Amino acid sequence: MTETQMQVAESRVGKRPLPVPAGVEIKIDGRKVSVKGPKGQIERVLPEEVTVVMKDQVITVALREDTRKAKQAQGLARALLGGMVEGAAKGYQVSLDLVGVGYRAEVKGQQLNLALGYSHPIQYQLPASVAARVEIIDEGGIKKPRLHLSSFNKEVLGQTAARIRSFRKPEPYKGKGVRYTGEKVREKAGKSGGKK
Repeated sequence: MTETQMQVAESRVGKRPLPVPAGVEIKIDGRKVSVKGPKGQIERVLPEEVTVVMKDQVITVALREDTRKAKQAQGLARALLGGMVEGAAKGYQVSLDLVGVGYRAEVKGQQLNLALGYSHPIQYQLPASVAARVEIIDEGGIKKPRLHLSSFNKEVLGQTAARIRSFRKPEPYKGKGVRYTGEKVREKAGKSGGKK
């Protein structure tokens, strides 16, 4: 495909219309877009290479100019808007499992207290847009805490979950640590004790 042919095609994701579900309000002020729904309100300034138009509860992202950078911005803007609408309407959820003897999690308001096998507890202030709750689950007679995080902001939720996981990443020998629910940790075989 030549550069000329590439310039003709718009972003496949970017040109896709975005229907706005019932109960979600959209405000467009130049490059600034505000989305308000049952789960929360989120604002974002979109790239200057695109324009956002809403008609009959459908959002479309158009190019200001026919350049490669504009087409990339179109796809990005459409993906960001889709995430904003989905978050305001339904919200997002991520769960983390705490695997290890004596590992605990407790939520007090926006403060998360963690015991992860260190000599000191870890206190982490959750962002205002993130809600958390702890559930004790039983897997094969072994009880472990599961931390549920929810937010209307996908980006902040992902960053928060990654930060909590970083406090004690799963180690490859016994699998102890903080992992995403359903995450498969490749465990290594331990070193053999004696020489042959």
